[in-house]
Amino acid sequence: KKGIKTVRHVPSQRSPAAPEDSARYLRDIPVCQSGPSLSGTHPQAAPCSKQAAAAGDMLSLRPPHARPSQSPWRRRGRLGGAAAPRCVGVAAEADASERVASPPRVSFPILVNGCTGKMGVAVAEAAASRGLHLVPVSFSSREDLDRTIQIGHTDVRIYGPSAREDVLSSVIDEFPDVIVVDYTTPDSVNLNADLYCKFGLPFVMGTTGGDKQLLYKSVEDSKNYALISPQMGKQVVAFVTAMKIMAEQFPGAFSGYNLEVLESHQAGKLDTSGTAKDVITCFEKLGAPYDMNRIVKIRNPEQQLEMVGVPEEYIDGHAFHLYHLTSPDDSVSFEFQHNVCGRSIYAEGTVDAAIFLHKKVQSKDSKRIYDMGDVLREGNMR
Repeated sequence: KKGIKTVRHVPSQRSPAAPEDSARYLRDIPVCQSGPSLSGTHPQAAPCSKQAAAAGDMLSLRPPHARPSQSPWRRRGRLGGAAAPRCVGVAAEADASERVASPPRVSFPILVNGCTGKMGVAVAEAAASRGLHLVPVSFSSREDLDRTIQIGHTDVRIYGPSAREDVLSSVIDEFPDVIVVDYTTPDSVNLNADLYCKFGLPFVMGTTGGDKQLLYKSVEDSKNYALISPQMGKQVVAFVTAMKIMAEQFPGAFSGYNLEVLESHQAGKLDTSGTAKDVITCFEKLGAPYDMNRIVKIRNPEQQLEMVGVPEEYIDGHAFHLYHLTSPDDSVSFEFQHNVCGRSIYAEGTVDAAIFLHKKVQSKDSKRIYDMGDVLREGNMR
């Protein structure tokens, strides 16, 4: 069909079928060429629905008769199990986190801007559990949202935009060594950063979007302390960093390979995954060219449940990524996945970033823009 190409894939060697029978499992897979977004509200969603299902089939290397009913996103591991994450409940996550040895506790005031959102609340809760002093104020983009929310043992007052400067001035008087963490909205990134720089407030920017060049220029011109990273998950950052090193040291290693990319996030995430773009850039340097518009974005909850295999309790908070490479003759394939359920990985990483930045301020290190790579290299993380 017009706009559709066919890709042949060889089944997994772990197929129960004999190797000599593998040829009969070669199949033509239609893949959407127009940069599909698998969101129920996206205008391309309906035309690409068949391609979406086919994309799922493309990423399952089992022969048809051996394919199980669960998500084709999931992979057979060494013991025949699924390699998609076994996401535990929130209570189990909390129990597991308590068993992880943590570095010596530090305590300083932290202001989380964005406590009206789930990510902001998650960071505030993680900060409180790590022994940081949660400043009892936050801000909203709405003037009429004047209320108080409870986070741990702290009642956090939410102020509208017009009160930001007066409130921040009072916060600085009372908490001169405060660190600000921003998890607001993309259209607030630059305005908020300008405000933090105006007051000389060290800040961690976890919000994605905005004008990135202007953001960096504002911080550099103000000579302020800042840590800016679109990805706060430490392990994901380590993976992306490893990909960058591989791309630098082995350019062209995947020349001629075909790359397919799928990413799934909660429906509220409107933009394409920045992490996916970073990894794709690495693969391009490795010799596998890719049009960013071809990234398959999955935002439809039903498809996330059935095709991707996201646990139902994490439909509103997950980040699944899959990169599939195939050699020119279809005889070799590589696959990379990083799948996150919930927000704890980002919340803990953000708290580590705030602790890192606080240490830089206290030791009077260079006033510059840091990132999560600096945090990883520093060590002493939870």
